[in-house]
Amino acid sequence: MVAATSTKDGWSSRSAFILAAIGAAVGLGNLWRFPTLAGESGGGAFVIFYIGCVFLLGLPLLLAEIFIGRAGQTDAVGSIKRVARESDVSERWSLFGGLGAVAAFLIVSFYSVVAGWVLYYVGVFAADFGQAVLAGDPFRGALEGESQEQISGRMGSLFANPALLLSMHFAFMGTTLFIVARGISGGIEKAATWLMPAFFALLISITIYGAIVGDVGEAAAFLFTPDWSKLTPEVMNAALGQALFSLSLGVAGIITYGSYIRQGTKLGSTALAIALADTGVALLAGLMIFPIVFAVGLDPAAGPTLVFQTLPFAFESMPAGSLIGLLFFVLVLVAAITSSISLLEVPTAWGVGELGWSRPRSALVFGGAAFVIGIFCLLGYNILSDFRPLGFWSIFAETDILDTVDGFTGKIMLPLGALLTSLFIGWRADRKLLERTTGLSQGAFAIWRFLLAWLCPLAVTIILVTGLFPSLLG
Repeated sequence: MVAATSTKDGWSSRSAFILAAIGAAVGLGNLWRFPTLAGESGGGAFVIFYIGCVFLLGLPLLLAEIFIGRAGQTDAVGSIKRVARESDVSERWSLFGGLGAVAAFLIVSFYSVVAGWVLYYVGVFAADFGQAVLAGDPFRGALEGESQEQISGRMGSLFANPALLLSMHFAFMGTTLFIVARGISGGIEKAATWLMPAFFALLISITIYGAIVGDVGEAAAFLFTPDWSKLTPEVMNAALGQALFSLSLGVAGIITYGSYIRQGTKLGSTALAIALADTGVALLAGLMIFPIVFAVGLDPAAGPTLVFQTLPFAFESMPAGSLIGLLFFVLVLVAAITSSISLLEVPTAWGVGELGWSRPRSALVFGGAAFVIGIFCLLGYNILSDFRPLGFWSIFAETDILDTVDGFTGKIMLPLGALLTSLFIGWRADRKLLERTTGLSQGAFAIWRFLLAWLCPLAVTIILVTGLFPSLLG
């Protein structure tokens, strides 16, 4: 008998689950990775193809993961086992739940390091805004008197300081661990119901600010006017991967959150609400960032440096840049926290459901172990900068420790988890159980299972194969 963790603790309402699931999906993938990919991929064609991927691939997989959690009512591994038993198929399918739990564990280890960078910039802009207030000019530009080289150089200085990186990593991981250890109703739900409204308020406010002081016309044209000649195989593959990454699919987080849903929740409309909110946040992030970038003549294809080096310089010349810079990085920090909570919850729930550990013990063990792995990731930027953990593998030959863990989980573990999920629900799960639990109409159910059985496996296989063999993209 699988332990039914959701009978002990669960979401107080459907809206609480939706907020928490949106928080799990909305993170650095929306506010950092999506604008980066959109900028590098030429804008409109990538954005339109990405939206199509979300609703043709991401949404079916999202509903599949919610179903597994709701039907199983325990951790990801235990939930898949229960669905497999009720479908009269092998419980070895639960291996993809274990794969997702390991992926979530590895991701949160380096995610905390990257979120530590965000925390550092919150401190930088908080200090700068404090100085502006003391000087009697709270609405001045940010980082007054610093050159573009000095502002961009802050990132390099941060990377060269392992003690500072470690302190930021410790503070962020400690916050995540504390919230997860308090449980669903006492920790994760409270964090979601407080942080997500604050997140949306900040996002909308800064987007309005960008529309007023920035070049919103050029930004909108860049994001929504497609140049189909730029829709190369590489761009399509990036959009496919972003659709999975953005919705936190393949890491069993949605399965785990779905296990805490109360009976009577409409799974189809709930999944749609999450997908719409996540996609809306990604598009708003583009409309928040690119008007500012275009207004000061910066390069939208700046890549990963866009948020941490390009935007801080842009805030220098913007009205109220000091305040807006602070609010922007607080916004990114909130998104990072809600996502890291869902990532750590996956192995924590496994420890509770499969090993019988108490929640605080499980959170401490997995959070502590992820923190240690994160230390090696941050040392890869300084003391261990020459170390290549998978240097024998051509696709990872030149990547540092953090990028190797990121690449291994993103290119292999996430697509593999999503592929097995689609095959399990599309081909092996009991039809009556699916219909009864999801509550979909006959037509919607037929479309959903067709996409899971045929389109999703094909698309995810493409992501997996081209990730392992990038030369196939040309």
